[in-house]
Order: sequence, then C-alpha cells, then structure tokens
Amino acid sequence: MFSGIVEELGQLKNIFWRGRVLVLEIRAIAALEGTKPGDSIAVNGACLTVVKLCPDTLTFEAIPETAKATNLGALKIREQVNLERSLKIGERLSGHFVSGHVDCQGIIRQKRFLQGSLSFEISVPAEFIKYLLPKGSIAIDGISLTLQKVKANIFCVSIIPHTLKNTTLGFKKPSDKVNIEFDLLAKKLSA
Repeated sequence: MFSGIVEELGQLKNIFWRGRVLVLEIRAIAALEGTKPGDSIAVNGACLTVVKLCPDTLTFEAIPETAKATNLGALKIREQVNLERSLKIGERLSGHFVSGHVDCQGIIRQKRFLQGSLSFEISVPAEFIKYLLPKGSIAIDGISLTLQKVKANIFCVSIIPHTLKNTTLGFKKPSDKVNIEFDLLAKKLSA
C-alpha cells in the first residue's frame, strides 16, 4: 500500500528481457534507504518487488502483463521514474491510499497553464468513466492527485510547481501514456 506521494525521481539504468521477465535497474538514493530484497516499491505507480540492491541501484522484475498494462515496458535508458516506498504503519499519511495495481493507461491530451498551475487533460478507456468522480482522488504514474473536471472519458488535474519539479509530470507531453489507478473508494462505490 502506498500514498501517492513520490519520494524521489529514479533514473532507468538498464532495462532488458530475461526470458519472459522484464528486468528494470533503477538508480536511486532515498528509495534505497532501509530497503531490502522482497520489499515493495511503486515505480510510476506500479507496485514492484525489489529483487536486488546495489549501492546506487534497485533491481526489479516484472511479468509480461505488467509490462503491457503499464508504461514500464516502454521506458528508455536514462528516463526518470517516480519512486515511492510502501507505507509504514504509524507514519503520517498524505495523499490517498494507492494499491500500486494500475487499472489502465491514460493518454495526455492537453497540457497548459491555467490559473497559476499546470493543467493536464487525460483520456482513459470508456469502461473506466464510472470511476471518475469530480473532486475525487486519482493516481497518475503513482502521484496522488485530485480530479478537477470530468467530461465523458476525459478528466482534468492541476499540478502545483512543487509536484512538477519533483515528479515525472514535468517531463510529460501530449500523447504520452501515463499509468492510472483509480481511487479504491470510487471503485468500491461503483461496484
């Protein structure tokens, strides 16, 4: 379980297929602290298991379904990714509860400055419309955000400068794909 508050931007050092397993080696600093093999870390919002640690690198493995259902399989060497270690019981909780199980990929349709912040319009497949609740929570590439506007299968979120500077959203552009996890409560209410 995660909160959607990104701890650091990691950098993809290496990505390759070992048989039917996608291996990702990611340079990190903060996410290494206190981490051991077997721990869960959200990489662009996808919960992955640490399989190996080096002094400056975390190694993860992902199955083909994860590579296909998320934007992880399309990452390029040196690309930055959002990293968040799993929640600790007793710690303060910011953001919202995020499971790390990506529901779908969204496509950035528009990126523009609006009223002092950067606004993103993102589309999702039509079958997910029922989870788009105005003023509800959503995780985009693992970042906890609030839905501002919803129209059909397109929603709008506004990003403050701090979030732009400390997450991958500052690098994203129209037509880029992002991992989407809808709010657990929205999914429960729509069931």
